[in-house]
Formats: sequence, structure tokens, C-alpha cells
Amino acid sequence: MVKDPSIPPKKPAAAKAPVTKKPPATKKPAATKATAPVAPPALPTLHPDHVAALVEGRHPQPHATLGQHAVENGFVIRVIRPLADSVTAIRADGDRVPLSHLADGLWQGFSAGVGQAYTVETTYSNGPDWVADDPYRFVSSVGELDLYLWGQGRHEQLWQVFGSHFRPHEGVIGTSFSVWAPHAKAARVLGDFNGWYGQRHAMRRLDDNGVWELFVPGLTPGTSYKFELLTADGRWVQRADPMARYTEIPPATASKVGQTLYEWGDADWMRRRAERDPHNSPMSVYELHVGSWRPGLDYRSLADELIAYLQETAFTHVEFMPLAEHPFGGSWGYQVTGYYAPTSRFGHPDDLRYLIDRLHQADIGVIMDWVPAHFPKDEWALANFDGQPLYEHSDPRRGEQRDWGTLVFNFGDSQVRNFLVANASYWLEDFHIDGLRVDAVASMLYLDYSREADDWLPNVNGGRENLEAISFLQEVNATAYKRNPGIVMIAEESTAWPGVTKPTGGSGLGFGLKWNMGWMHDSLSYMEQDPMYRSYHHNEITFSMVYAFTESFLLPISHDEVVHGKGSLLHKMPGDQWQKLANLRAYLAFMWSHPGKQLLFMGSEFGQPSEWSEERGLDWWILDQPVHRGLLTMVSQMNRVYRDQPSLWSRDNDPGGFEWIDAGDAEHNAVSFLRWDNHGNPIAVLMNFGGNPVGPYRVGLPFAGTWDEILNTDASEYGGSGVGNFGAVEATDTPWAGRPASAEVTLPPLAGLWLKLRR
Repeated sequence: MVKDPSIPPKKPAAAKAPVTKKPPATKKPAATKATAPVAPPALPTLHPDHVAALVEGRHPQPHATLGQHAVENGFVIRVIRPLADSVTAIRADGDRVPLSHLADGLWQGFSAGVGQAYTVETTYSNGPDWVADDPYRFVSSVGELDLYLWGQGRHEQLWQVFGSHFRPHEGVIGTSFSVWAPHAKAARVLGDFNGWYGQRHAMRRLDDNGVWELFVPGLTPGTSYKFELLTADGRWVQRADPMARYTEIPPATASKVGQTLYEWGDADWMRRRAERDPHNSPMSVYELHVGSWRPGLDYRSLADELIAYLQETAFTHVEFMPLAEHPFGGSWGYQVTGYYAPTSRFGHPDDLRYLIDRLHQADIGVIMDWVPAHFPKDEWALANFDGQPLYEHSDPRRGEQRDWGTLVFNFGDSQVRNFLVANASYWLEDFHIDGLRVDAVASMLYLDYSREADDWLPNVNGGRENLEAISFLQEVNATAYKRNPGIVMIAEESTAWPGVTKPTGGSGLGFGLKWNMGWMHDSLSYMEQDPMYRSYHHNEITFSMVYAFTESFLLPISHDEVVHGKGSLLHKMPGDQWQKLANLRAYLAFMWSHPGKQLLFMGSEFGQPSEWSEERGLDWWILDQPVHRGLLTMVSQMNRVYRDQPSLWSRDNDPGGFEWIDAGDAEHNAVSFLRWDNHGNPIAVLMNFGGNPVGPYRVGLPFAGTWDEILNTDASEYGGSGVGNFGAVEATDTPWAGRPASAEVTLPPLAGLWLKLRR
């Protein structure tokens, strides 16, 4: 019969009455034996309430009692094993330390000598024996420096500390967990590994800032988990990990223990990126929604098809609508719940790394939408995270965005701000993202944004400016540019806020580019007019040059312009089918030649007829029609010409890089201007937004000589009427309109011409 190790050993026989009685005075003391074991000391007494808190997993410092702790002549080992028949600690030297049942599943025993690593062997009458390492024997996996930086709100690589991490700790492979929950009275981890029963995996509170930690030995990647928090009012709530870097596939909501094994192959791209100034380099951006571009593709299968398409169309960058995890696909990713986790809808995070790596190796930059302006109210995510407002401002007049039914981050809290600043760095550094387009900046800047007069709180100065959000944006931009040379930060800012792209040292917000919403609104309004009436709206196509250099701009025709009843970009154009396509070709040529970078939403490059919906793919079938194929051909060629001509991009932010030739020819619905590079090389842009050819039309030019047509949007191969100038025009030394030279040209109908001086 095997002896139950949980039963305390009997005292030595010498302590019993001997068979042959001798006077007590002649008995040798047992202590004279050299091999006698160290007598176990009286172990510390635990209050029943203390025991109950440990067993129920609601003690804020379980490591202070459980695990291995020094006592006289050795150590006490305590573990929780409800329903066990016996529990034995097996030390690293092989010694077995039987533990006794104290109460309610709490076991303890004395281990003599020095402290050692140990495992715990548990037997059950109705189940298999279980040998496991003890989570409570490990020191914290979060270092003191990490806690200090977090306390200061200055931890720039927060993702390397918080969340879940599969890694060795004290020589043991397992997963560390840490979470910020300052209002919680207790915290636990629950998941696949413990049957979603968190009582055996209570976390310890590390500091006054409310960081909780636990290392679970042996726990491997792929495990689903959540945190369980005891609120101040006594409720247990389950929350996904705010710092999770991998999640279940929605609609499932658990976080997953992740591990990256990806080896990057884009070192050459990253080196060149660090040496390049993106604000004065070519940037033609293709905006894409992964789920509806070609439905059914995951990150890896997308790589081949997208790269081939971008190489065909010659865009320099692709901009992904938000890829962070989100619960509702219909939000397009703009209501984020997993800020550090790429959505699992399209694969593992390493699959996204593969996609980005492949794009870089194909010489294509990657921009991603980033959404720090708000987050949804899902009860399992960030909202009331530890039982009360934490990530959001506690006052709904500051902490809620009524229009969107979402919550607003508390930008004045140093830890919340750190969470977001580090998140931007995470995408730039861990995924090699080349730029972030920051969504809804205006909603952050103004305290009264989309609010009634009695529904907002002024700042300390009585104004409407959100001073905390301003400080946050300055910090995130300064940090991003400091840590990642060659990246670009882009603001979707829809107001006239001053200094969006000015340096933070001069009270600017520090963005690299700002969406030119004014240009987008005015130019589309103009294009929507019938050419017969465009002369009455001429200022709408020219007004953008009044402020074109007040900021560094990007010209956007984004997803927002082709949804919610607005129709497709082609649909906005007036006239019959031929005229619609001609208008669209002319508009894109004007957009590409206007100062500023440009962004075009998917489908617009081939004249998608229908309004975009995330629920279905693009109208790829339309490319069977030659006129739509012609539009795609034009966009592709235009991108190649654009990339090859520094005049069109090298001085986007320099007033000296632009000159009007004629901004006032409303009669002909015509505008003309020059773009200059840094070496005095011009390109002349001639636009005819009228429905009839114009010519002979004299145009003043800076130099006499042959000017080649490097782009004619009315070319037959693009689906146009083929009107033009036989590939070139001759400028003579005939002064015109203040210019030393001029040429007579023919302006095709609803078309744009780009002319380059032959040298």
C-alpha cells in the first residue's frame, strides 16, 4: 500500500515508550544523531478570511502567501489544489516535500534548507495524477524600470511588456500576463488552459498604478484568454486584453497568446526609407478595404494579387483602411477594440507581416488608418474596463462621442496617452508600416465637436480647444518621427485648424501631411456641374491655390466620398457614359498635377459604376468594357509619368514650385499652370473642363522650344476622342500674357494635357 504523502509523518520511535524501560535520566537525546532531519517550525497562521480570499482568487497579493516563502530553517510552500487527495512539492534536487491540507483546498508544507525551484504533484481519487510548475514561485515578469516608465506615461515600447508574452522566465518556458486595472480589487486570468475558471490563476498587483501580473509556466501560443476583474462594487467582469497582439476571429471576442516567428526580408527598403523624405517624394496612394477589394483573400493570398495590380497601375503606396481588430465588420475597422492586434479575419499577425514585407520588396509603401479618436462601448473591451471609466473620460461631455455612439479616450491621463503613443510606434516598428493616417483628428481637437451648446465642457482657459488632445497629438507625432525616420504621419483634419503640419516645437501638431478636404469638396462640386454651367463656378476649381501652401497637403478621394448614397466617383460626373469617363480622366489628371500628394479609393481607377459597399467586391467585370479598361490604362500611365517627373512632386510644399499660366479663363472652363522641380525644369498643365475642343489656343510659356505631350487624357487608347497636338507643340519667342514665349495648342474636350520641355 502506497502511503498518502499528505499525511504528516509519525514521530520517531524513540519518542514512544520503550519495550525495556530505563530511567529517563539515562536516555540519550535524539539531537545527538548527525543524520536527524531539521524539525519543521511552527508555520505562520493564516486567518480564515485570508485563506478564503486566496482560494476564491480574489486576493490582490496571492504571491505573498502562495508559492515558496522563507521561514525558520527553510521555506514554506503553499499551493491551492481543491479536491486533491495528496499534494507533493518535488524540488529541483529531487527531494519530495509532502504538503498538508490546511483548509478549503489550500495545502502547505515545510521544505528544509535553501529555496529551490520545484514542481507540484497532485493526486486525485477520480482523476489522473497531475504534475505542474507553480505560477506563484516566480518573481514578477514586469521589471521595475518598466513600471517606472509606465507610471510616468513614457514607455515607448509598451507592447513588449504588457499583454501576454510567450517567453522563458527564470529558465522556464511559459506565458506572462500583465494588465493595467487600477480600480480593480482583484484580477485573474481565465481561458482555454483552465477551463475558463480563473480562481486558480489570480494575479498580483505590482504597484499603486494598478498593474497586475502573473506568469503561467508551460502555457503555449494559440491559447485563448481574457482577464477577470473584481470591481470596486464587488462584481466580476470579463475583459479582452487591451494589449493583446492576437485575437479570436470575430464575432468571438477572446484574446489569444501570440508568437511571432516571422523573419523580415525588407532590410533594403527600410534602409532606403530612413534616407528618404516622404513629404517631398512621389506619393500616389491607393486606398483599399481588404475585405471587399477581392473578397475571399487572406493576408497571404492578397500579397500576390495586390502586388501584381499595384505594379500594373504604378501606385507608390497602398493605404489599408484600419486593420486593428474590431467587432463589427460594417464599421470598416473604425470602431477598434484590439488596438495592438491585426484583425484575425484575414489570418495570423505574421501573415500581415508577410504581406507588408512582400509589398516592400516590390517597392511599394504601406500606410494604415489609425483610430485614436474613439472606441466602441462593447462591454468586453475597453469601456468601463475595470468597472468604471478608465480609458475614457469619466464625464460623458468629454468621454462620449454622440454621433458615433462611441467613447472618447481620456487624453489627459498619462497612462491612456502612453497606451496610444506606444500603439502608433508598435505598428510602425513591429509591422514596418511606413505611415499612419490618423482618423477624425477634428473630433479630438474641439471639445464642442458635433455637440449642443450645453453638452460640452470648456478647457481651463474657457475655450473649446481640447488641450489634452493637442498635447497627445504632438507627442505621438514627435515620438513617431523620432523613432522611425522616413515614415509619414497624415492627419484627416477637416477644419481650418492652424499648424497641423507645423513642427511641434512651434506649437504645431507635428503631422507630415494633412488631408485637403477643402480641395476635395470644391473640386468635386465643380466637376458635378454640367460643363455648360461650370463657368459660373470657376472659383471652385481655382480656390485651393489660395491656401495650397499653408500646410503640407494630401488630396483625398477616399471611401467617404463613394458611400452612403453619394454614389461612385464616376457617378458624380455629368453627361452620358462617354462624358462621365472623359470628365473622370480629366479630373484625375488635374488631381495628380495639383500641388500635394494624392489618394484614390479602390475602384475609382477604372470607373466603378456602383457605390462601394463593404459587403461585396468591386465591379471588376466592368473592365471587360474597353472604355473602362482605357481609364485604367490612363491611370497606370499617369502614375508612371508622375513618378518619373520630379516637377510634379518635389516641390509640393514650396510656393515656388507652382505658377499659374491662366487661372481666369472661365469662358472656356480652362485653367493652366506650371509645376517646377528644384533644377528649373517645368511641366505645363493645361485643363479643358468644357465639353468642346478649344483651339487654336495660345498659351504663354517660360521657354521656347518643343514641348512634348507626356499625358493627354483624351487619347484614343484611354477611351478618348483622340484630339490633341500630334504628341508635341512648338513654342516660339512670342511673348504672351507676361511670358517670354508662347504656343498655339488644341485643348481636347473634357481633358487634360501635360507638356514637358524637350531638352
